[in-house]
Amino acid sequence: MLPKLDLTNRLERTTAMDRTIRALAKAVRSRLRPGGLRDLLHGVPTGTPVHPPLATASLGCWVATAVLDATGADPRAARTVLATGLAGAAPAAAAGITDWSVLHIEQQRVGFVHAIANLSAFTLYAGSLALRLAGRERGGRLLGYAGLGAASLGGMLGGHMAYRQAAGANHAEQVTHLVPLGWHNLCELKDLPDGRPVSRRLGYIDLFVLRSGETVTILADHCSHLAGPLHQGRLTSEGGVTCVVCPWHGSTFRLSDGKVVHGPATAPQPVFQTRVRRDGIIQVRPAQHA
Repeated sequence: MLPKLDLTNRLERTTAMDRTIRALAKAVRSRLRPGGLRDLLHGVPTGTPVHPPLATASLGCWVATAVLDATGADPRAARTVLATGLAGAAPAAAAGITDWSVLHIEQQRVGFVHAIANLSAFTLYAGSLALRLAGRERGGRLLGYAGLGAASLGGMLGGHMAYRQAAGANHAEQVTHLVPLGWHNLCELKDLPDGRPVSRRLGYIDLFVLRSGETVTILADHCSHLAGPLHQGRLTSEGGVTCVVCPWHGSTFRLSDGKVVHGPATAPQPVFQTRVRRDGIIQVRPAQHA
C-alpha cells in the first residue's frame, strides 16, 4: 500500500508561517471592523457562511472549462465559462479571508496554503484567458489545466478545514437531542449572582446563565462560531436589546432568542425556557421542546 499522505496534518503543526499569518490576520481584522460589511462577508444575513458556495461556483466553472477544452467545444464557450469563474473568485476570496482572519491558528495554517493554492489557480486562469483572447488557444488550454490542478489542491484543503477542522461549522451544542423532553432542575435562584453571567451544567450541556432579579436567561454556553465560553463574555446593548459578546472572536448574540447580531458566527445560540418553582428551584428546557 502507498504511504498515507500526511500533508494536512503537517500543515496544522508547522510554525514556519505563523509570523506572516498573525500579521496578515491582524491586518484584515484592523481594516475590516465589526459592522454590516463584515457581517455580510461572514454570512450573518443568510445564516450560513457565504465563502463555500461562492468558491464552489468558481470551481464549477473551471471544471466546466476543462471539460469544454477536452471535448473540443466552441472556444467561445470555454472563454465565457472561464471568465465567469474569474469574476466569481473575487467575492469568494473576500469572504474567505474574512472568515480566515478569525479562526484558530491550526485552521489558519491550512487556510493560508489553501489561499495560496487558490491565488495560484486564479493567476493561471487569468493567464489562460489572456492567451485565449490573443488567439493562442493551445497555450490557454494548458494553463487552464494547470489552474485546475491548483484549484483542486485548494479545494482539498478547504474540505479539510470544513470537515476535519470544523471551520465554519456550528459549534453550539445541539440541545434537542442531548436533553430529554420535559423540565429539568438546574439550581436554586438564590445561588446565582444578580446581573453577572455564570456557567452551569445540565447533563452534557454547559449553559450560559444570567439572572436579572427574578428573571433567568439561559443559552448554550459554547459559541456557535468556535465554541468560545459565552459566560466569560461581556454584556452589551444592540438597538436597545441586551446581547452577549463572545470573548474569543466577538460574535454577538441576542439574549432573548439567541439570534446572531454580529458575526463571525452565523448560527444562532440554542435557547432554554426557564421557570422558578415555589421553593426557588430553577427549571429549564430547550425552547425547541416548548
